Amino acid sequence: MEKEAREKYQKAMEISNQVLAFGKEIVTENASVLTIGDSIEEKIRKLGGGLAFPVNISIDDIAAHYTADINDPLLLKNGNLVKIDVGVQVDGYISDQAFSVFIGEKSHPLIDAAEKAVGEAVKILKPGVRVFEISNLIADVVEEAGFNPIQNLCGHGLERYVQHAEPTIPNGRNTIQDKIESGQAIAMEVFTTDGEGSVKESTPTLIYRFIQDKPTRMPEARKILEIAKKDFEGLPFAKRWLSKTAGGMKLDFALRQLVENGALEGYPVLKEETGGMVAQFETTVVVE
Repeated sequence: MEKEAREKYQKAMEISNQVLAFGKEIVTENASVLTIGDSIEEKIRKLGGGLAFPVNISIDDIAAHYTADINDPLLLKNGNLVKIDVGVQVDGYISDQAFSVFIGEKSHPLIDAAEKAVGEAVKILKPGVRVFEISNLIADVVEEAGFNPIQNLCGHGLERYVQHAEPTIPNGRNTIQDKIESGQAIAMEVFTTDGEGSVKESTPTLIYRFIQDKPTRMPEARKILEIAKKDFEGLPFAKRWLSKTAGGMKLDFALRQLVENGALEGYPVLKEETGGMVAQFETTVVVE
């Protein structure tokens, strides 16, 4: 990895660390999901970073892809298990980090297991180690704690303006022989659950990404497509970021039309299939 890229990854991680510390202070009982999302995203900008994706605020059995909707009324309650997933980019170089909070308590065994699994995985994250070795270690740690890893969620590589790149490092056991290479940026990410350990797509869809130009007759859809193409550099964006473009049913219909014709990709909310509680922990590492 070139020196300039390494320095930008480092800056993104430094900003991310400050943002996570800020986030831990505001994720409290009765806090508004909309206020948390807006505040964390504004903090990233104030510290000189860009948004690699909308702040994910996923609660209880939701593992990923929930971000605040326009005028979202949702408040955090005592007993919620809340995942905060934050992406910071500096000139396209991304830091992807996440933490979990159990509202009303200092911690939760699911959170402890996720943090421990990431810590152990990072210890062996060196050039030459094979993907299956990392995944199997994660599964060992999580299962030893009495829980299941989410089998169909993964840690992943990071590339410039690409949030999910190779290598893919599943949380569950596998036989993938791919080797970790020096200079790779990797988001080491673990999801733990007291459910069976798999997620399924659910509703709503609040996060999108530009894929390609496609003709569309709806004026609101054309405007959204132009914004998506120009403003977000190919990275995911939130429906609520478009609130001034179109409102209510028109916005929902335009987004649905753009997904159906292949112009945008939607990221539906992911829920644990059996309704199990889910915790998440993630950190970004540049492999030396």
